[in-house]
Amino acid sequence: MMWFFARDPVRDFPFELSPELPEGGPPGPWVLHRGRKKATGSPVSIFVYDVKPGVEEQTQVAKAAFKRLKTLRHPNILAYIDGLETDRCLHIVTEAVTPLGAYLKARAEAGDLRELELSWGLHQIVKALSFLVNDCSLIHNNVCMAAVFVDRAGEWKLGGLDYMYSAQGNGGGPPRKGIPELEQYDPPELADGSGRAVREKWSADMWRLGCLIWEVFNGPLPRAAALRNPGKIPKSLVPHYCELVGANPKVRPNPARFLQNCRAPGGFMNNRFVETNLFLEEIQIKEPAEKQKFFQELSKSLDSFPEDFCRHKVLPQLLTAFEFGSAGAVVLTPLFKVGKFLGAAEYQRKIIPVVVKMFSSTDRAMRIRLLQQMEQFIQYLDEPTVNTQIFPHVVHGFLDTNPAIREQTVKSMLLLAPKLNETNLNVELMKHFARLQAKDEQGPIRCNTTVCLGKIGSYLSAGTRHRVLTSAFSRATKDPFAPSRVAGVLGFAATHNLYSMTDCAHKILPVLCSLTVDPERSVRDQAFKAIRSFLSKLESVSEDPTQLAEAEKDVHAASSPGMGGAAASWAGWAVTGVSSLTSKLIRAHPTAAPAETNVPQRPVPEGLPAPAPTPVPATPTTSDHWETQEESKDAEEDSTAADRWDDEDWGSLEQEAESVLAQQDNWSTGGQASWAGQTSNPGHKSQESDWSSWEAEDAWEQGWQEPSPPEPPPEGTRLASEYNWGGPEPSDKGDPFAAVSVRREAGAQPRRDSWGDDNWEGLEAESRQAKAELARKKREERRREMEAKRAEKKTAKGPMKLGTRKLD
Repeated sequence: MMWFFARDPVRDFPFELSPELPEGGPPGPWVLHRGRKKATGSPVSIFVYDVKPGVEEQTQVAKAAFKRLKTLRHPNILAYIDGLETDRCLHIVTEAVTPLGAYLKARAEAGDLRELELSWGLHQIVKALSFLVNDCSLIHNNVCMAAVFVDRAGEWKLGGLDYMYSAQGNGGGPPRKGIPELEQYDPPELADGSGRAVREKWSADMWRLGCLIWEVFNGPLPRAAALRNPGKIPKSLVPHYCELVGANPKVRPNPARFLQNCRAPGGFMNNRFVETNLFLEEIQIKEPAEKQKFFQELSKSLDSFPEDFCRHKVLPQLLTAFEFGSAGAVVLTPLFKVGKFLGAAEYQRKIIPVVVKMFSSTDRAMRIRLLQQMEQFIQYLDEPTVNTQIFPHVVHGFLDTNPAIREQTVKSMLLLAPKLNETNLNVELMKHFARLQAKDEQGPIRCNTTVCLGKIGSYLSAGTRHRVLTSAFSRATKDPFAPSRVAGVLGFAATHNLYSMTDCAHKILPVLCSLTVDPERSVRDQAFKAIRSFLSKLESVSEDPTQLAEAEKDVHAASSPGMGGAAASWAGWAVTGVSSLTSKLIRAHPTAAPAETNVPQRPVPEGLPAPAPTPVPATPTTSDHWETQEESKDAEEDSTAADRWDDEDWGSLEQEAESVLAQQDNWSTGGQASWAGQTSNPGHKSQESDWSSWEAEDAWEQGWQEPSPPEPPPEGTRLASEYNWGGPEPSDKGDPFAAVSVRREAGAQPRRDSWGDDNWEGLEAESRQAKAELARKKREERRREMEAKRAEKKTAKGPMKLGTRKLD
C-alpha cells in the first residue's frame, strides 16, 4: 500500500518571510512583510492576506487586487515579482519597499527630508494616475498615504489596488470599502449624498491626490475640513492644490494637465532634481551630444541630491553609460563623486572593475582624467591589482607625446608608489624617471620628476636609494630650469636621513655649496637652508660620536612609508605650483630640449676669476662655469620669465590640453603611432636603448662626475680639528673624521710649497693672473668652436629665402 503526501506550496515557495516584525501595510486585510529570495538572498517585500471564513467579499477584493497588480506594469506602480494563491492565504511578492508614512518619518527625524524629494515623489504618483486614467481608463479609488510605497532609491510607487474599477462601467460600480479610515478620503460629491454627478472620470482621484499632498506636508489628515488650511504646503504648489480640493468637481484638472501646470516656470516641480530624473528615464533614446552635456553638468548637482538616489539610480546609469554607451571620460567625475557614498565592499564590487577597465582604454581624455582623480579611488585598490592591471598601462604615459599626460603620470606615482612591488618601483619606475629627468624637453616635468623622487624616496630599497638619490638630485641642481634646481636642493633636504655622514660631507655639501652663487635668489636661499641643516647634523655627530649610529639608522633600513612625511612638507610646492607654469613655458619654449641645446652658463660674480668652460654633456645639465654674454642670451630670457612666474595667470596645462585630447580620441592611432614612428626611425633608435640600459650601468651617475677631492694640505699643515679654538680642553672622545683625515694624508703626494712664506699677496695676485689668462684663452677657443658650429648648421640648411624668418 502506497501513501501519498500533499506538498506544502508555502514551503516550496521560492521566497521566505523575514523573522522581523511586519511593517504594516495599507488599511485592510493585507500585511506587509520583509522577505528575501531563497536562492540569492536578495531583499523583497511580501504582502500577505490570510483567508478567513465569513469574509468572502473581502477575499474577492484581495483576489482582484492580486490580479490587477500582476497585470499592470508601469515604472510608477508597485512592481510585481511573484505570487502565491492557496485556499488559506494570498502572497504577493514585490520589489523591496517601505510605506511612505514610515519613510517620511525616518527622513524627517534624520533631518534629510528635502522639497526636491517630495516634488519628484508627487510627480511620480501623478504620473501613475495619469497612466491609469488616460491610458487604461481605470479609477484607482484608493489614493492616500497608505497606498504609496518608497523603494531603496527613493522612488515613490503607487499600490493599494484593492478598490480599483473601470471608468467605462464594464465591471459595475466602485466596490464598497467598508473601512472608515479610507472613506474619509472620498470627495464631498460622494459623501454628502446630494446626487451631484461627477463630471469627469478623474475628479474623485484628483480630490484624493489633494488629500495626499496635504498629508505629505502636514501629517495625517484628521478630518476633511482641515483641507481648507494649506498649512506647510509650499507657496508654489498652493494654487494647484486648491484646484484639486475644490468643491466643484468640474474644475479639478486632469493628471496630465496638473503635471504640466506644476512644471511651468517657477512651478513646484520645475527644478534640477526633477529634470535629472526625467532625463535618466529617457537616457537610452537621447543623442550622444545631449548625454555628454548632461554628464558634464551632473556632478555640480549631485551634492544637493539625496544619497539613496545617487547610489541606486544615478550610479547604475553611469555604469551603464560607460559599459554600453559612448559617454567616455565625462562619466568619471560624477562616478567618483557618487562613489563617496558607497562602503568599501560595495565600492570594490561596483567601481573598481570599471576603473581597471578604464585604464586600458585608448581614449587619451579618459586616461588623463583617471590620473587627475586617482586620489579618490587609490585607497580601494589592492597591490596585486595595481601591479598587474594598472601600472603596466600607466607607464605608457611616461612616453606620451603630450606633455600633460607625462606630467600627470609623474604626479600619479606619488599615490601608486606605496603599492608597487620591488621590480616595478626600484627598476621600472626608476628607469622612466631617469629618462624624464635627463631628456624631457619640458622644465616643469623635469622639476616634478625630481620632486616626486624626493617624495617616494622612503619607499625605495636601501640599494636603490644609495645608487639613485644623490646622483639624481645632483643632476637636478645643474638643470637650466630654476625650479628644477630648487627641487634638487629640497630633495636633498627631504631625504637627509637616508645619507651617511661620509656622503653628506663628500657628495652633498660640495654640490649645495656650488649653488650659493646661483643667479636665482630662490635657489640660493634653499641652498643656504639645506647647507645649514647638513652642517648642523655633521657638527652634532662631531661633538658626540655616539650619535653616529642614531643619525645613520635609516641609511641601510628597508623601505618605510613613515619616512615620506618630510618629503611632502619640503617639496609639496613643486607639484602644485610649478605645474601651473607648464602651459606658459611650453608655449614659450616648445622645442627647447635640454639635450639638444648648449646650456647657458651663469654670470661671473665680481671679484672672482672666470673658470674655463667645460664640454656640455648630452644630459639636460648646465655647467658650473661661465659663458660669454652672446651665448647666455637664452638663459637670460628664461630667467626673466621665471622671475615673472607669479605675476600672471599662466593657466593649467591640463585645461589647455583638454581641446587637444578631445581630438586625439585614439591612443593607438595618436600616441602609439607617433611613438612607434620614433622608435622605428634609425636616427631615434638609440633613445630607447639609452634609457633602457641605464639601470644596469648605474645611469643616474652618467654624465655627472662627482666632485673631485680637494688638494691635500701642504706638509706640516695642522688640521682644523687639531687647533684649540678657545673652547674647553680637548676631550678624550674619538674624532669620527680622524680616519678620513689619516686616509687622505696617506694617499697625498708630499710637495714643497710656500705656505710658510709671508708674501701672501704676491702669490694670490700671480695665481689670479694665471687663472684669468687661462680662462681668457679657453673662452676664445670656445667662441671659435661655437662659430664653427653655426657655420656648419647654416651650410647644412642652405641659404634662407628673402623675406622669410628662421623659426627655431
